[in-house]
Amino acid sequence: MSEIFPWTPAAVVFDCDGTLMDSERHWVDARTLVLHAYDVQPDEEFTERAKGVHYTECGHLMAAVAGRPELAGEMTGRLLTAFRSLVAEDPVTTPGAEDMVERTARFAPLAVASNCPRDVVEHCLDTAGLLEYFRQVIVPEGVMRPKPHPDVYLTATERFDAEPGDCLAVEDSLCGIHSAVRAGLRVLGVGSDPDRESLAMADRWAPSLADPALLVWADSRALCGVAR
Repeated sequence: MSEIFPWTPAAVVFDCDGTLMDSERHWVDARTLVLHAYDVQPDEEFTERAKGVHYTECGHLMAAVAGRPELAGEMTGRLLTAFRSLVAEDPVTTPGAEDMVERTARFAPLAVASNCPRDVVEHCLDTAGLLEYFRQVIVPEGVMRPKPHPDVYLTATERFDAEPGDCLAVEDSLCGIHSAVRAGLRVLGVGSDPDRESLAMADRWAPSLADPALLVWADSRALCGVAR
């Protein structure tokens, strides 16, 4: 890992769902609950298309699958209600998340860039004891477009007054990787079963944030510099 990333990022920007928090399963369950209410059984193709996308886009996808495009707004609302309920009951971090965040905060300012609503992101991170490490929480608000557009990552780097190419994004989904790459960040992909396109786009892939090589790399960067 130190040979592949022989540099100290000016900032590290983490995705939240599936990267720091094990909440992608809550999105899957929420989508399933909503679709079942309309007598629809989601298939594997739908699950892959929906992973990591903004919840409003997901509402449109569900409405299309249900053959009821006019209900996109209604289904989006039900999706968000179901997700908030599920994640409030069981906010769990991904393996290694706490350790990796604490170690990276020693050498770089941290941000979260997420497609989730701000209250959900901040609640999850706060419950996990991670919110204090992040100087910025960036979510699509106002004119800011969601991933896979580059807006959230560009906003994060701008707030740190850093060049995108000097920053590292940590992502688990193809949607998020597209966003980070379009913004010009280097990308660390995380996950046990990446698709070919994600592997090809990421600069480096790790099976989880608990990967010992990642922790060794983070410790080596802490010796080279401190968080600004």
